[in-house]
Amino acid sequence: MNNPTDAATEEVERRDLASVIRQFGLKRGEEEPWVTDLAQGIGSPRWYRSLAFMLVLIALALALWPDFNPVQAAPDTRLTEEERDEYRAQMITPLALGADTGKRMGPSKLVVPLTSAPERPVIELTATLGRADTLAAMLRRAGVGAGDASAAEQLIGRAMPISDIESGTGFQLRLGRRASPHEPRPLEDLTFRARFDLQLSVREEGGALALDKRVIRVDDTPLRITGKVGSGLYRSARAAGVPARSVQQFLKALDSGIDIDRNIGDDDFDVIIEYKRAETGEVEVGNVLYAGLSRRGTPKAQMLRWGKEGKFFDANGAGEQRAGLVMPTNGGITSRFGMRRHPILGYTRMHAGVDFRARTGQPIYAVTDGVVNYAGRRGGYGNFIRISHGGGLQSGYAHLSRFAVSSGQRVRRGQVIGYAGSTGLSTGPHLHYELYRGGRTIDPMSVKFVVRAQLSDEELRQFRARLMELKKTPVGAALKPLDPTEKAPDQPTREIDRLSNAA
Repeated sequence: MNNPTDAATEEVERRDLASVIRQFGLKRGEEEPWVTDLAQGIGSPRWYRSLAFMLVLIALALALWPDFNPVQAAPDTRLTEEERDEYRAQMITPLALGADTGKRMGPSKLVVPLTSAPERPVIELTATLGRADTLAAMLRRAGVGAGDASAAEQLIGRAMPISDIESGTGFQLRLGRRASPHEPRPLEDLTFRARFDLQLSVREEGGALALDKRVIRVDDTPLRITGKVGSGLYRSARAAGVPARSVQQFLKALDSGIDIDRNIGDDDFDVIIEYKRAETGEVEVGNVLYAGLSRRGTPKAQMLRWGKEGKFFDANGAGEQRAGLVMPTNGGITSRFGMRRHPILGYTRMHAGVDFRARTGQPIYAVTDGVVNYAGRRGGYGNFIRISHGGGLQSGYAHLSRFAVSSGQRVRRGQVIGYAGSTGLSTGPHLHYELYRGGRTIDPMSVKFVVRAQLSDEELRQFRARLMELKKTPVGAALKPLDPTEKAPDQPTREIDRLSNAA
């Protein structure tokens, strides 16, 4: 049986809980809210919790309160009186008072206008000859009168063709005082550098214009620079003093003769450059004339600029070459790959190569780098050379008059390996050229060739003479100072030409 006392106690506790629920307005199973009416249940735990939550929200709102103070566009700066006047000059107020700018205020009634404004007695300026411009038009734009401009052009035309004056040439002008406001200023002096070795001046002397022709002494000794290749050819050449533009030409010239990507760190480079020095101190650097590379005194490449087009040729007179297979000789094709009637045997058979027209003794070149694996007599081929280029590719050269290489020798692209002739079964001097892949003949014309220019006998003699002359140039000779007492050879230093009828 249940204890009556315990039952009475449970009934009292249920009544007390029900009264609390009614006091706070809650229903059974309902969670207490965070915010309640603070006017009710004052002093209860729920009331204190709601009060604390409200204070937290107020503190958070105050912490995030925005700054409504004025925002400054720039920090305050302390200005001097001069700076303050400068700022005021940029305002619109001076313009409203009749001034052109804030620097100069508008004239008041006390200002009396002048009848004629004074002008400068002499004006000195620089004029530049533009592209497709005329000398007279340029002078007229600079303020020179028509008469003086025509006279100056006539005088300069006597000394040199006007068309030879390069665009961009600067003219230093001095114009004198004019006789009346409606007349142009007279030309007192016109000076310009007509050429690197010539300075022309047109001056007023005794009421007429005269031309002063000054020949400037120029030393045109080429500049020769040598050095060790070391870690890099470009860096070493620049460190030795070779101009950047000349280094680019130097590398291009060498690349047309040898493979400069190989190990050349122990090689010595040799470059000769066009170089002119005027007695007035100016220097003019031209093109690279010679590009050489050697190892322990033995030349590996000697490239010389030659001809009107300025192309590089090696010491054998062979022109520039590019990547790929070069032509084995310089001559037209007389017979192609395929079936043909043999000119000596008289019956049709396979012609396994290409015939090139060539005179006896004409150089024959290796089409690319390789090793000579045969050089000797071989039946109907006559004197024959076969070169292995690696990767199963070989080339053959027949009917040679003589050899320039031997078996086992390594050759480079474009190197002379022999000379054309008419040995073996041949009706005349020519080159029979074959190409093999995997031991079988293929059509040589299926491989792209690069044609090389070849100098004639007379040109070759002149070419080699020029090469020997340049190689005698001492290193750094062009950098020695000029003798100021020495005059230009066979030329007067100054010459006066007057135009008597000049305005």
